[in-house]
Amino acid sequence: MKKLFLFAAAAVLSLTAYADEGMWLLPYLQKMNIKDMKAKGCELSAEEIYSLNRTALKDAVVIFGNGCTGEVVSPEGLVFTNHHCGYASIQELSSVDHDYLRDGFWAMSNAEELPAPGLTVRFIRQIADVTADLLGNVPDIASEEERAKIIGENTKALSDKLAAEHPGMQIQIKDFFGGNQYFAFVIEEFTDVRLVGAPPSSIGKFGGETDNWMWPRHTGDFSIFRIYAGKDNKPAAYSPDNVPYKPVKHLKVSLDGYEENDFTMIMGFPGSTERYMTSYEIDQMLDVTNPQRIFIRGERQAILKEDMAASDKVRIQYASKYAGSSNYWKNSIGMSRGIRKLDVKGKKQAQEAEFQKWAEANTLPEEGFIDALPLIEEAVGEQTPILATRQYISEAFLSAIEALGPASYMVFGLNDSMTDEQRAAVRERMENFYKDYNMPTDRKVAKRMLRIARENMRNLPSIYEEVIDKEFGGDIDAYVDDFYARSAAVDPGKFYALLDDYSAEAVENDPAVVLFKSVREKFTEGEEAFEAARRKFDRGHRLYIAGLMRMQPEKAWASDANFTIRLTYGQVLPYDPADGITYDYYTTLKGVMEKENPDNAEFVVPAKLKELYKAGDFGRYANDKGEMPVAFLANCDITGGNSGSPIMNGRGELIGLAFDGNWEAMSGDVAFEPELQRTISVDVRYVLFIIDKFAGAGWLLDEMEIVQKEAPKTAKA
Repeated sequence: MKKLFLFAAAAVLSLTAYADEGMWLLPYLQKMNIKDMKAKGCELSAEEIYSLNRTALKDAVVIFGNGCTGEVVSPEGLVFTNHHCGYASIQELSSVDHDYLRDGFWAMSNAEELPAPGLTVRFIRQIADVTADLLGNVPDIASEEERAKIIGENTKALSDKLAAEHPGMQIQIKDFFGGNQYFAFVIEEFTDVRLVGAPPSSIGKFGGETDNWMWPRHTGDFSIFRIYAGKDNKPAAYSPDNVPYKPVKHLKVSLDGYEENDFTMIMGFPGSTERYMTSYEIDQMLDVTNPQRIFIRGERQAILKEDMAASDKVRIQYASKYAGSSNYWKNSIGMSRGIRKLDVKGKKQAQEAEFQKWAEANTLPEEGFIDALPLIEEAVGEQTPILATRQYISEAFLSAIEALGPASYMVFGLNDSMTDEQRAAVRERMENFYKDYNMPTDRKVAKRMLRIARENMRNLPSIYEEVIDKEFGGDIDAYVDDFYARSAAVDPGKFYALLDDYSAEAVENDPAVVLFKSVREKFTEGEEAFEAARRKFDRGHRLYIAGLMRMQPEKAWASDANFTIRLTYGQVLPYDPADGITYDYYTTLKGVMEKENPDNAEFVVPAKLKELYKAGDFGRYANDKGEMPVAFLANCDITGGNSGSPIMNGRGELIGLAFDGNWEAMSGDVAFEPELQRTISVDVRYVLFIIDKFAGAGWLLDEMEIVQKEAPKTAKA
């Protein structure tokens, strides 16, 4: 095992990176990437991008919330991220009287900035390769159970050691290359984060679902927050006495823009890719998981959309929920389309055939490489029917029927020995839940979900036979109406009464609890078989990746994304999506006006923006043609989690915020497509234009370090 992980690390370290593809680990930039980066136009040293001993660009890039990236852009802790990344906080702070989703929000002083409850910003303070610490004492002959046990013990011991060395910090240890390599991350978390500015959704979400994942794009996808700290500049819980955080590094903001072929780089936290996915897993995705997700979410989203259109209150309550669901829904549609259109499965099968031939000719049976693909094939076959049921339970019940959230608290969170502090904590969480809960909408969803589950699941939860059929004659509507009339889960008053005066009998007989227990039982059915298949898959996956690296030692291999900080680089480039069609590499405000449709909420243009366009009042933010740029393309390698990531020029200056990929290359999480794959970013000049000219919040620009080599030409519409 020691030989294997040392080989894996050496394979990563010793090679020159290919262009474009690759979410690269920062500690290896000097050995792997910087030569190629400089050849393409990077003017920085690897040490200026990432350093163990000095501040670098890395120190200005943050984990924003639970699934996005942000960047610090001022010495006063100002953070840029995407509008869709800040959307949940903007929604939570909104009401019918203060509709920041519709109208936007702009603080005109620090005093007007709004605390965003639950929002965090995290900095990566240190990164270390800890492969030897985790795998050094794992025997070559260890079973998967033994291996997992030893690694678990090693992980805990190392985490405890690092936590003692870094008091107040979070320690995160992650595996790479399917468990062939491990890194530790020391993280500092700030919990007092405040909303500073957000454009109205007519700018921040311009194009809505229609334009999502599409090019050309005209979305001003940005929002602004500020990190606050105690007077010692350390993380502190929210207090009016806290002060803006003084970062060790912030990004300069460039007005110089870009030209075709210019070097760009993106640093951020890509969430998940599966570039080492096999053809067996592709079959599972195309035949089971994507079709189920697309269908179930589509059915629920149609109900939410109808109710949101009928009520401003419901629209605000469900805006973030709908956006989160629909984004992955459309991603799944595009993923399936791209995999089929680009014959990703055929390419994977060719790679697998080559690998198997190599393994049989060049490795010994005891090394395990010969068995890697058969193990994966067997595991996927064993997991798929269990996974199909689990996904249906998750998508159609646990995630879709909101009443099951309070029901889970009733089962696991309430009891007759709760302290006052515990009751207060549950009450606070449930108040946040009920604030954005509309019972009539949830009831409609429940009726539809229970119906489609009956029509499509091969193995139904017991609730159907024992309650719906036995007590309601199979009438789902009658069952759901009774459920929502009686359950404490859907009524805040009843739930709080149960919280204050717990009754085990009331909990046990509550309809939501009965449904929750039934679907949870079905979800955990086959747990032992599923876990056995997972262990088989993990072994095959790990050996397959290690074998590929041994088979092609000349290739630069990048680990799959796992929401750890990475750098990707490339160039500003157009692309050809189809025969006879070429897409330019940037869009302008003219395109916003061309797309305007006052009868379609996705394409409404604010009156103030139209006035600025008509007057050609773009100020210093126009490009050298006098246009107001909005978005642009680069062939950098990103995925979900990179939303909000800084896209920088060769000097490390901010030129935009990455926010999307393109429809034609939606298969990119499984197989990178260099001719087609593009990152879509909002131009930072458009961000500044909206802040300054549209919102009149120029005070924010005063604290930024805005740089410009040349004055722009006269602006024009």
